[in-house]
Amino acid sequence: MEIFNHDSNIHFLGMRKYTVGLAILLMIGSIALIATRGLNYGLDFTGGVSMLVNYEQPVEIADVRGALAKGGFEGAVVQSLGGTREVSIRFQAKDDPEAIQANGTVNLDRVSADVMAKLHAARPDAKLKSRDFVSAQVGAELKSDGTWAALLVILGIMAYLWIRFERRFAIAAVATEIHDTLVTLGVIALVQREFDMTVLASVLAVIGYSINDKVVVFDRIRELFRLARKAEPEEILNRSINNTLSRTIITSLFTGITMGAMWLLGGPAVHGFAITMLIGIVVGTLSSIFVASPILLWLGVSKKDLMPVTRDNPELARRP
Repeated sequence: MEIFNHDSNIHFLGMRKYTVGLAILLMIGSIALIATRGLNYGLDFTGGVSMLVNYEQPVEIADVRGALAKGGFEGAVVQSLGGTREVSIRFQAKDDPEAIQANGTVNLDRVSADVMAKLHAARPDAKLKSRDFVSAQVGAELKSDGTWAALLVILGIMAYLWIRFERRFAIAAVATEIHDTLVTLGVIALVQREFDMTVLASVLAVIGYSINDKVVVFDRIRELFRLARKAEPEEILNRSINNTLSRTIITSLFTGITMGAMWLLGGPAVHGFAITMLIGIVVGTLSSIFVASPILLWLGVSKKDLMPVTRDNPELARRP
């Protein structure tokens, strides 16, 4: 199945000054947005009140969320827990100012009573199972852990590509991964989409998805370098992008359709994940086509970098 001819010859490398320049501008703009506007951290990172509520009869999440919004808890996160009768409710304490005491602590008795009053107004069979307060310190630890997780993923990818291909490929891949991550976060900061644990998980998924596209192109580059003895590096890189273009577009298209279906049918709990993945798919696909290979070319990748060592193995010397 192909969208573009396998032997098409679109001169992507001829646009490298403009595409890489645009990529740099997007990175700078994303850093500026993150620094000035910041990420709109959700309850997972800022802390807040967590409650578990049981219902005697099955309940719709939308009805619980609507009852809370009607009572003033518009930012509450409502999720079903293992069935249709138990729900988790999380919200920031500032949503109930009267529950905040003079010393800044939260009166859990007061806030839980306020929430249950709103729920009972819609469904008298609601019963409080448990309640808890998550401090901002826990949220700060989650931020730190999430940052370290992203860095370790990128470093792991760099080590893998260094071993499998060559250091120039590893450097190009990490540069584009940083670009994809920053631009994705920049878009989230621009629209002030809530950044919670599901969005963090999708950012890590974007890193993995993006590198998959680049590895496919890198594999083709290595193959063509070994087959085309007299071709110049720019020609090899350009041909590799064209050879894998249909595969790249089709994979991105069907992954995007899946994320779109998740956004439409999955409910608000997965909206953040789906939207972040859609942003990452678009950014990662474009960087695979327009950014990764130009970086390889500027790093000076050549045929000799990818040929097997033959000094101590005569058998390898006979291979093309």
